[in-house]
Amino acid sequence: MADLVRELAQKANDVGFNMVGVVTAVPSPNLHHYLNWIAAEMHGQMGYLARPDRLARRQDLNVILPGVQTIICVGLAYSTVPLPPAIANDPSRGRISNYAWHADYHDVMTPKLEELAAWLKAQHAGSDVATKVYVDTGAILERDHAAAAGLGFTGKNTMLIAPQRGSFFFLGEILTTLEIGDWRLETKPISNLQSPVPKTPSCGSCRRCLDACPTNAFPQPYVLDARRCISYLTIELKGWIPRELRPFMHNWVYGCDICQIVCPFNRFSQPTKEVAFYPNGDWEPSKSPFATPQSPLWNSVAPPLLDLLALDEASFAQRFARSPIKRIKRTRLVRNACVAAGNWGSETAVPALTHLLTDPDPIIRGHAVWALQQIGGEAAMIALAELRGVEGDTAVLQELAYS
Repeated sequence: MADLVRELAQKANDVGFNMVGVVTAVPSPNLHHYLNWIAAEMHGQMGYLARPDRLARRQDLNVILPGVQTIICVGLAYSTVPLPPAIANDPSRGRISNYAWHADYHDVMTPKLEELAAWLKAQHAGSDVATKVYVDTGAILERDHAAAAGLGFTGKNTMLIAPQRGSFFFLGEILTTLEIGDWRLETKPISNLQSPVPKTPSCGSCRRCLDACPTNAFPQPYVLDARRCISYLTIELKGWIPRELRPFMHNWVYGCDICQIVCPFNRFSQPTKEVAFYPNGDWEPSKSPFATPQSPLWNSVAPPLLDLLALDEASFAQRFARSPIKRIKRTRLVRNACVAAGNWGSETAVPALTHLLTDPDPIIRGHAVWALQQIGGEAAMIALAELRGVEGDTAVLQELAYS
């Protein structure tokens, strides 16, 4: 079996994964923490996480794949180039989590996992080996299983942290009926196999991620209240962003990297070799990143808020066709841009926000109202006064009541 695992590690490396580990398919030992988290309603509006059928799968992996014996966990780095401080700190731009700077990771990882699964089946031709692949799409606690497989440890920010790589990597899994056992294997070097899994480091007394979170989304170490997380607010939350949290979202319009950026382990993070994750898909690791913040190519990863506020359905669909951002659709992205524009506070955004007061979507109108209230000034107040005379949506009227 050790020979198979070495060959598996080599194949995983060949298809592009940076890490791979193998663990027996048993429920996560931390399942009770997850159930308590659900009971505390910290999952917010992500109701799919609490669905009885999905809870049943997490409690018994055989519900997913009858006869499952093994989980093969893989990791793929996605860190590309550092965002210049002049770009990151420019309030007129919208910040996007660096995992979404170009191609949708589902589209990149799924074919690689399917290729690896097909290879595994080919090694046992004639045997009835079944597989199931996931890229954060299955009802399993993938970070727990990956930690058990030796890919890293759970940090206080709830991220999986690889001691020599940091946390900027995606996870994927292959569930299989083939019995392999527990192995920890790094694809670099390929020959490094250890069984059982050795003890890994921990966060120790460090709490940088907890202290850096602007919305205080961590009520205690290792617990994330998704309802306060900027990533949840900008991506998963479909409705109205709580007014009290909007000022703390700064200029984030899709996701948030703060609790990872401040993590000391991410000083070990290396640029990925997966070109599809680079902005515009054309920055290879062997090339120097664009040296000046004036380069227009930075607009793809930190777009001007005025550009986002001007998006209609057609331009949104065209611009984000290959990006994971397409999944939140125009309404949520423009909603987020309105909040960022309010935090920017510049009267430069007033004309674009005023135009959005006529948008057919009340969520966009309401968040444009908030932004204009934050900016203030004569033009903004006139626009809000005019809206009061024609607005009929109750929620938007409630936003107007703060004017």
